[in-house]
Amino acid sequence: MRVELPPEPLNFVNRDEEQERALRAVTEWRSRSRPPVLGLRAPTGLGKTELANRIARTLCDRFPFPDGVLSVDLDDFRVDGTLDPGDVLSRLLNSLDVEPDRVAAQYAARCTQYWNRTSEAKLILLLDNARYASEIVPLLPASGGSVVIVTSHGPLHEFEAGAVEDLALPPLDERAATELLELIVPDRRLAADPEAARAVVRLCDGLPAALHVAGQLVRVHQLRPLSRLLADLRAELDEKGVSGVEHLWDTAYADLSRPAALLYRLLPHHPGETFTLHSATALSGLGPEACQDALDELHRAGLLDLRLLSLTEAGQMRLLGPLRAHALRRSRRELTDDEVAEAQARLLRWFVRQTQLADRFAAGRRLTVVDVLDEIPGAPDAPLEDPKATENEEVRSERAERAAHWLNEERHVLFACSRLAHARGMDTEVVALSEPVWTHALDHPHQSEVTKVFRRSVDSAVRHGGNAAWLVRTRCQLARPLWESAELSEAQDQIDGAMAALELLGDSERDRKLAASAVEHRGMLKGARGDWNAALADFAVSRDMHRAIPNPYGVLLQTYRMGEASAKVGDLETARDLLSEAHAGFVAQKRERLIGRSAFALAGVLHRLGRTGEARDLYQESLGRADRRRAGFDLARVHDALAELDTAEGHLLEAEAHRTTARTLRQRNGLV
Repeated sequence: MRVELPPEPLNFVNRDEEQERALRAVTEWRSRSRPPVLGLRAPTGLGKTELANRIARTLCDRFPFPDGVLSVDLDDFRVDGTLDPGDVLSRLLNSLDVEPDRVAAQYAARCTQYWNRTSEAKLILLLDNARYASEIVPLLPASGGSVVIVTSHGPLHEFEAGAVEDLALPPLDERAATELLELIVPDRRLAADPEAARAVVRLCDGLPAALHVAGQLVRVHQLRPLSRLLADLRAELDEKGVSGVEHLWDTAYADLSRPAALLYRLLPHHPGETFTLHSATALSGLGPEACQDALDELHRAGLLDLRLLSLTEAGQMRLLGPLRAHALRRSRRELTDDEVAEAQARLLRWFVRQTQLADRFAAGRRLTVVDVLDEIPGAPDAPLEDPKATENEEVRSERAERAAHWLNEERHVLFACSRLAHARGMDTEVVALSEPVWTHALDHPHQSEVTKVFRRSVDSAVRHGGNAAWLVRTRCQLARPLWESAELSEAQDQIDGAMAALELLGDSERDRKLAASAVEHRGMLKGARGDWNAALADFAVSRDMHRAIPNPYGVLLQTYRMGEASAKVGDLETARDLLSEAHAGFVAQKRERLIGRSAFALAGVLHRLGRTGEARDLYQESLGRADRRRAGFDLARVHDALAELDTAEGHLLEAEAHRTTARTLRQRNGLV
């Protein structure tokens, strides 16, 4: 029996689910004249060929295939990227013991000869590196007793629905990647320094080929600590690439169209690890349709990871780490610094506009110090819709929630854009990006990156030097995460700086709102210090300033602040009245976050006043609104409050359930 398979690899992990699906598909196949087709697809370097060989061997062990296993790498039969299926058929007929001089000369006759020869066959046919379904169809054996295993970089869309068992291979997860590294190089340093071992695994980004490079490096340098080898591995992957697949990536790149090649060279310059169709369009300057075609081409070429596309509302994609390094090497050879700078500046302006719109849609119109940037020609906005464009309350709420979720999903790109804009001296963009980060941080506090964004915005405001509003706003923004982290002295410095800058403001409505906001932040810092009577006085002053503008929303917000402060000093009746007024106002103005937070504050006061039934209803309202915003911080504290309420009423099992949920939420958000 002919078996055209290489020796089995020494080290193989994971892929159990894909192997089980493949075996099940073969077992359940019922056609007598058409073979089942197992399609394994993944970017180069993820081990799809090894898995195909393994599945073929497993099938040979489980089922009778007397005609053996035939294996063809279709790339060996390409000329200038085009496959000649006639040559492949000739090769297959030779493997089926047809004499070379008996192979039919004409293509159509050769197809018929192949189908006749395989009509009763029981064989496994492994076709590696397919690009299109049209390449595969003429090569299918004419027998339901055979099996075809096809590897490709992307899905073979041209096949009829149900004609292929589609097995998409993701990168190895951290556990499987660690297991593979330990098999490749059983070295005590991996166990002795688990943090460095995890860093090595993460650098390889789930690519088995990259893990083999890492294993070889560890094996060669037996005296070096892993922490030092980590820098060597990063340099190896960045400068030389992944041995064994680098030439395949080069070949795939060489076959790209000019737009796809340009996009590939630019993508490693996209801030953050992920990008979307819309942000790639802005970065490339290709226009929407040309960029979409280029991304499709990169996917077909195995140079793009689309796993996140269906998992995220923003539609994120990414280049795997080693592929990103490969794209960066091509960029350094073929793009100038000016071309990269132009593309990044275009993307930054586009992304600033998107975050400004998402901020407005999620939080409503509010005080900001940078106007919404103009639309970027050739780069349409992300598909977010203005809640105010509809009268349907349910649709309005859904649109606001979607904008908040978009901000949360794109937060890492947002943080990276802030870093890049600051490095490029784009001060307007740095300050503008701090506003949506403020909205995001209200639902997701205690993130170190948020504080860094606000520090950069203060630095840009100072560096610019000509906009007093920026100085006031950015210093107040930075003060809040500082006092939340108990860095009260530095927070005081920022508030003092903001108050000093008030003298430079004019008398416009926005400047007067900024002045009132600065007084509010001064009061909040006093509250963080425990001086709630002084805080209450500042909130009252701020409310009077908003009334004088007039700014009804600002008045409501300070009423809410005064209610919280009154509760802190023990004046519960006054607190109840103020918070009831604020809550009703926020409901009327449809301020989603503040409806939930004022409900929470009012519930706490009512609980202390013994009105537990009303308190429970308000806690449940606050819980529902926090859940819709996916605000882990608010969710955890509402569950804590419900646990306290249930404990007071003797519902101990319910109380423990709430405590467990709160603890889980904090762990999930890294707050424990």
